[in-house]
Parts: sequence; structure tokens; C-alpha cells
Amino acid sequence: MYLTPKSKPFIIPEYSLTGDILSYLSCGLQYRYHNKGSLPPSIPVQLWFGQFIHSVMEEAYLEWKEKDKKQFPWEWNPQIREIEMEIYRRLLAAGLSAPLNLFCPYNHETNSPRLCKDENHPHKLIASQRAEAAINMWGKYLFPLIDEAEIKLVGTRNIPSVLKKVARSTYYGITGVADVISSVSMRDIPLDNRIIDYLLQNHELIEYIRNLDAYEYEIIIDYKGMTRPSTKDDAWKHHEWQILTYAWLRSKQPNAKKVIAGIIFYINELDPSAENLLDLKETITNNSTDVMPDGKDLKNINEWKFGRNVPKLSKSLREKRSIRIIPVNPEKINYSLQRFDEIVGEIEMCVFLETSGRGITSSWKYNRI
Repeated sequence: MYLTPKSKPFIIPEYSLTGDILSYLSCGLQYRYHNKGSLPPSIPVQLWFGQFIHSVMEEAYLEWKEKDKKQFPWEWNPQIREIEMEIYRRLLAAGLSAPLNLFCPYNHETNSPRLCKDENHPHKLIASQRAEAAINMWGKYLFPLIDEAEIKLVGTRNIPSVLKKVARSTYYGITGVADVISSVSMRDIPLDNRIIDYLLQNHELIEYIRNLDAYEYEIIIDYKGMTRPSTKDDAWKHHEWQILTYAWLRSKQPNAKKVIAGIIFYINELDPSAENLLDLKETITNNSTDVMPDGKDLKNINEWKFGRNVPKLSKSLREKRSIRIIPVNPEKINYSLQRFDEIVGEIEMCVFLETSGRGITSSWKYNRI
């Protein structure tokens, strides 16, 4: 009996922008150890809060939808607190512990203050303050626009031709998860909706829509557990790159409408900490923010010193700084995909070098930026 030799496994590498491309750009060697090796990555505060705020907003939307569109504002305790505790337990089961200076997981039956100021639990620490602000400032405008939440996006692209002899496959997969897909009809624009107002104020977006022959569009929405980046920061460009990549992935799904824009909500802007205010002061000094405070807000920020109580900024400024509109068009998408291809090509070459016998440290670059 003749047995044919077993063929080599056919590997289709998959890449996500946040988990692979941006991680590799930050440090190729660290990316190798965390993503391709067995070393577990550290779990910074921002990672926990990012997971927390994504899940809280999704659960709040589902509750709003299931309970006949309950009115805003919502009370923190017990309404929002019940959602928070469900998400806290869910993240804890997944191995993500809440930083105790950020979130109070205790109830009134706890006999110790632990790291809280006293034993009168629960305390509305900064994670809870921001969750409450996000739901009450944006929920009433955002939830009616939502078509789908937590949408997995998948697409494939050809491996750069110069690498076809060394890459593991002739094409690769791109993956991502969009927090929200929103559908907007220009024939039936919702009235008194602050999100729609911001979209209509974006001249680049409106000019693009005028040249299209459709009336119904989609918008990709993402929550960021951080402040609005400086326009000189890499994160500013990376967030646009993420929206453009997701827009392309969405276009590959059946029955998807044309994506015309992305919206990013910078949740920390709704209740900035002392560290956040220091960063804002620096962007003001460097003139590197697209939403500049003025009037009383600017005076309070300039006069504030670290160590003092953080001044309460106006609702108008906090709202403007927490929302960013990113217009989407084919030219921008094509450029972002070309850049994605380039970085995938670099990673695939590093994989090839290592599997060809070179050491890890000589195959993978480090401290790129």
C-alpha cells in the first residue's frame, strides 16, 4: 500500500490593525514575544478601562433597547451601577482585574474601605464617573442611530508581490471589531440629534456626500478609553487608519451600505483627570489640538497647577473634545490599505528570517518609534 506524503499545512496569516500592525510599529521585538511567542503582555490601566467602557456602552444600549427606550439621564446607582458590576465580573472572569484606584467593586456590605476613602461603598470613582457621563451625554443621541453593535469584520488581501516566494501564503486576512454600525438616511435626518449636527458641520464629509448617488449611508463608531490625542501624536493618525481599515472591511460584507464616516468618542474627555489636564495644557502650548479651549475654560486650564483640584470644564468643551468626525473616501481607504500591506510585508519577512534560522533578536526590529 502506497501512502502519499502529508502536505504542508496551508497557513493564512491574519492581522488586525490594533493587535498586530500598531503593536509591531511600537516595537517589533516586543510584538514577537507577545503575539508570536508565549509571553503574556502586561495589562495596563488603559486596557482594562477600554474593555470596561466598550462593554458598559454596549450593555447600556441593549438595556435601552429592551426596556422601551428609557429616558435620560440615568441615575448612577442603581441603574448604571448594575451594568458596571456585570461588566466588572465579566472582565474579572477573563483575567482582567480592575485597578482599585479607578473602580470600586465593593458593595455596602463590605466592612473595609480597602483602597477607597471610606467604607461607604460603592464609590463613584473615575471609571464610574466617565461611564455615567458617556451614557448621559451621548446615549440619548447615539442609541437611536445604532443598527448593529460589536460587529466582527473580516477581509482578505494579496501578500505584496515581492514577498510571494518567502511569505506563508499568497494572501492574508484582516480582522477587526467595530463597536457600532450606525445607519443614516439623508432623506430622513433625525431632528435635535447632536451627533448628526457634528456630521453636518464637517464640510469635507458634506462635499463628499453631494457627489454620491445614494441617500442611505453607514457610520462606524468606536469608543476610546483615552483623551483626544495631540494632532502631532501618532495615535491621531492611527485612529483615522483604524476607521479607514474598518470601512474597507465593512464594504466586503453583504448588504452593507457605503461607509461615509467614522466617529470616535474619547471618553476620558468627559471627565478628565489631573494627568489628562496636564496633557491638554501641553497641547494648548504647542498649538497641537484641533479643539482649542477658550474663554473661562482656557483661563481655568492655564491657571491650574498640578496638585490642585481639577477645574470643571464646560459641558460644551467636554462634548466637543470627546467626539471626532473622520470622513471616509476611496482615496483615503486605498492609501491606508497600501500602508497596511507594507507593514504586513515587514512582519512576514521577519517571520521568514526567523524560521530560516536567524535568531529572534536579529530577525525582529525593536524600538521603531
